[in-house]
Amino acid sequence: MSGLFYIRFIARERHMSFEEKSAWIMGVMAAGAYAVYLAAVLGLAGSMPLTDVPYVAPLLWTVGSSIVLSIVLHILIRSLSAKGAGMKDQRDREIYRFGEHIGQSFVVIGAVAALIMAMAEVNQFWIANAIYLAFVASAILASVAKIVAYRRGFQAW
Repeated sequence: MSGLFYIRFIARERHMSFEEKSAWIMGVMAAGAYAVYLAAVLGLAGSMPLTDVPYVAPLLWTVGSSIVLSIVLHILIRSLSAKGAGMKDQRDREIYRFGEHIGQSFVVIGAVAALIMAMAEVNQFWIANAIYLAFVASAILASVAKIVAYRRGFQAW
């Protein structure tokens, strides 16, 4: 029920641009998918060591489901929004670029961490999970940066 309320709230919010709504969707979807993934993997870990848990299928299912649900939510939000809701102006483009640049820092951190783990011959479970966590952190941080820029103002350099 709360998910339906969230969708209605985001769709009907008049003072929120489509791009800000998109940032909310991406941030919530990234956090939600990762929470589902962790629940699945940790649920399986009760009967075996964590590094032996079959993590590939839950990872692929949560990422794939998150992508599909995100697309559906974007279509739904666009259809429930006012006419011209998908139009980007210069400010939207600058905020998007700003958020993506901030979010990419975690992709770099995750790549360096995975490289170091691979050189240290750490179990592939940990390497894959470090990369996935970096992608999730990147998406959440980028979304938060965009939302803050929309809510508190954005100073282009």
